Amino acid sequence: MGNTNIYKQSPYDRELATVLQQMSPGGKPFPLTLETIPMMRRNFATMSLSDDQLQRGGQIDIKLRKVPGPQGAPEISLLICRPSASQTTKSGSLLPCIYYMHGGGMISGDNRFIEYRLAPEHPHPAPSEDCYAGLLWTAEHAQDLGIDLTQISVAGVSAGGGLAAATALMARDRHGPKLQGQLLVCPMLDDRDQTLSTLQYADIGTWNRQSNQVGWTALLGKKKGTQGVSPYAAPSRAQDLSNLPPAFIDVSSTEIFRDEDIDYAQRIWQTGGVAELHVWPGGFHAFTVIEPNSKLSQHAIAASANWYRRLLAFTSK
Repeated sequence: MGNTNIYKQSPYDRELATVLQQMSPGGKPFPLTLETIPMMRRNFATMSLSDDQLQRGGQIDIKLRKVPGPQGAPEISLLICRPSASQTTKSGSLLPCIYYMHGGGMISGDNRFIEYRLAPEHPHPAPSEDCYAGLLWTAEHAQDLGIDLTQISVAGVSAGGGLAAATALMARDRHGPKLQGQLLVCPMLDDRDQTLSTLQYADIGTWNRQSNQVGWTALLGKKKGTQGVSPYAAPSRAQDLSNLPPAFIDVSSTEIFRDEDIDYAQRIWQTGGVAELHVWPGGFHAFTVIEPNSKLSQHAIAASANWYRRLLAFTSK
C-alpha cells in the first residue's frame, strides 16, 4: 500500500493562519486562470507602494528612468531609489546597489522597481531579457548613479526571485556585470511543478498549484514542463550552478516552492558555491510582503538584512 500521509499539510504559524483566513475563507487563493489575469493585475496594483511610502518622509529620493530594453524591444522603466542627501554620511560617496525585480507570477506587477514585460502578452524570453538589459544599463551608468560597481546585488520575491536567479545566470554566462550577491525570497524557479511540496499545498495558500501552472503556462506556453526549457526562464533547469554570486534563499515550509528552493540551495553547495538557506516554519507564500509585522516575518526580514550586511562587510575588505 502507498503512504496515505504523503500529502498531509503541516500547520501554518498561528498568527499567519489568522491573516490567511481573513484574506480568504478556507485559506484558498484567488481562483487564477488565464482569463482572470486582468483581475489579478488589478488586485495586485492595489498593493503597490505609493511614492510617498517609498520616500519614507524624505529619507529616500526616487526617480523614474526610461532606459533601453533588449535589442529591438521597447524601453523599460527603472525606479531608482537612493538615500536622500540628508541620509548620506559622505557627499558624493558611492553606495551599494540592490537591483530588485518585482513578483507577480510572471503575469502581474509594476515598476516597483523594474518594469519588465509581462506574460502571456510577452512570453519568455521577454521578462528575463528585460531584467538583464536593465542590469546592464545600471552597471554601465554606475558612476553617474553613485553606485559602487563592485557592490551590485540582484534581488526579488517570488517570480522576481526567479528572475533575479535567472539574471545572475545570464550575467555569469554572458560575462556581464560581476554581481556581489543574489537575494532570492521564496523564488519561483521550476516550471515542472512536480515536487512533493507542490502536491502538499496544491489547493491552499496565497499561491497554489493552479496559480503556479497558470503563471508558467503564460510564460512558456506549450513548452512548459517539456525538455529544453531555458534556465533563463526557469533557473532550476540550469545544469551548472557553479561560479554564481553568494545566495540568500528563503522559503516557507508550508508553500509549494519549498522543495525546489531547497534543491537550488543544495545544488549551489554541491558545486562549491555559497548559499544561505532559511526554511521558515508555517509561513504562507510571500508572508513577509503580505504581513510584514508578524513575528515570523520580522525574524525572516532581519535574517535577510543581516545576510546583506555580512555580504557588504566581507566584500568591502
